[in-house]
Amino acid sequence: MPLDPLEPDARSNELLSIFFPMWNEELYVERTIAAARRICDEMVEAGYIGNYELIIVDDKSTDKTPELADALAAADEHVVVVHHPVNRKLGGAMKTGFATAKGDIVLYTDADLPFDFTEVPRALRLMREYEADLVSAYRFDRTGEGYTRAIYTFFYNLLIRSLFGVKARDINFAFKVCRRAVLDNIELRSEGSFIDAELIIRATRSGYELLQFGVDYFPRTRGVSTLSSPGVIKTIVKEMIKLRGDLEKVKPVADRTTGG
Repeated sequence: MPLDPLEPDARSNELLSIFFPMWNEELYVERTIAAARRICDEMVEAGYIGNYELIIVDDKSTDKTPELADALAAADEHVVVVHHPVNRKLGGAMKTGFATAKGDIVLYTDADLPFDFTEVPRALRLMREYEADLVSAYRFDRTGEGYTRAIYTFFYNLLIRSLFGVKARDINFAFKVCRRAVLDNIELRSEGSFIDAELIIRATRSGYELLQFGVDYFPRTRGVSTLSSPGVIKTIVKEMIKLRGDLEKVKPVADRTTGG
């Protein structure tokens, strides 16, 4: 169902950037961009945004992802592709995505469509109505991935809350929307999967307002996730310890509404 048009005085001219870190996502890349394009076109027509860009960060894929991504970019001026010369894992791909994005508002998510893209207009509406700087979605139910992953996530979120005082319900879920000021005033350093938590921790420690809302979750149906492998977990622990030390230097921004 198309979005209801906003009233003229509520329409936005903001640029929305959505970026997708991708490694060997040939089974998803075309489907993902098509879903994002549909909802973004509807948002432009309804006045939720003025324009948009869809950024694919190809993290040195070894399948057909690079070729498929380049073809999408050649066919649509809204699509931008960045190719990593070496594999930089999730943290490196996210840092490239944030650095490439030109939008007033930047959304990050995975290539495997973990949520219905019709939730994006809702996220933007909540951000504006509640004057939030950062919107982070949480999953109503993630047991579709299996109870082991659900238990792992529960204890990981509990650990983050205990160590950093961040009341995030699902800190690693790949549905986060940031205002430009947040990205201009924090520096992300993690190279691994801990970068999701680092984004929330640094932003809230800097005084930015976090808003959370729940969405239905759709587990990956194609390809394989590697985010709970022993190597990934080891990297998370190392980067978690490093951030604990770095946070002593983090000071609240002078004016969070302007990025001052």
